[in-house]
Amino acid sequence: MADVEDGEDSLYVLTAMVVTPGRFPGVLGDDYPAACAALGLLPAADGYGLVLGQDGAGARWTVVVDDVPLVAVAIAAWDCGMEYDLSPREETVVAALPGWPVELAVQAPGVPAPHDPEPEGDLAGLPRLVPPDAGGWGGPQRRLGADEIALRWAQWREETDTSEFTSSGPQEGQGEAAPAEITHAHPGVRRALGAAHGYLESPPPPGRVRSAFASGEARTLRVDGPGWSLVARTDDIAFVLLDEEPAQVLPVGRGERLPALLEGLAALAPPES
Repeated sequence: MADVEDGEDSLYVLTAMVVTPGRFPGVLGDDYPAACAALGLLPAADGYGLVLGQDGAGARWTVVVDDVPLVAVAIAAWDCGMEYDLSPREETVVAALPGWPVELAVQAPGVPAPHDPEPEGDLAGLPRLVPPDAGGWGGPQRRLGADEIALRWAQWREETDTSEFTSSGPQEGQGEAAPAEITHAHPGVRRALGAAHGYLESPPPPGRVRSAFASGEARTLRVDGPGWSLVARTDDIAFVLLDEEPAQVLPVGRGERLPALLEGLAALAPPES
């Protein structure tokens, strides 16, 4: 745990995350500009680091810094089980926002329980960051679910029965010259796949398509759009989540056309930060 000096108080750091065109918490939005807007920030080319912690009174704060490499190094160290003293310099602090965008199961020792600061004075005009309702379903929960599948791909893949997949070959009567759209029994999945295919013709806002290392030469893809999220590996199948299907994960078989779609989407993704 480290301290970030922010004005007259210190922040006891609990965790951190980055917000860049290639990597950001899905809970914040479908793309990078939307994620920045949720934080009240302009989309900077180099992105931001988010440092989550508590002040001496126990209040929740999210400190935004422009030193993305420092935050990324800290996250990488923590992921490896190593200690890292994340202490951004004061001049790198862009904003201090009340609240946290995600729920944390930890708290700083020796201070009161986590709570939001009172919206007084300068806080009145700041966006208040609140984790999404765990009991609800909508865009934030859908994207959180997709992020979780991407993180635990092996587990989800092992539990998926591939014997009931719908073929992704040409639709009856269309022949091989038909547009390379993937068929699926669920109309919402067809809509999502069609929208994802449209990204190949008209590139979406930065962050709608994100790519991360998987294994070998494969990539894990996270693709979002209005009302839908897609998780896939370029060498495997895909999963789709929809706003109209609460907590449902809908698999898409690899077939003949999914590989080309995934490779095309991977080419659109910005470099991962």
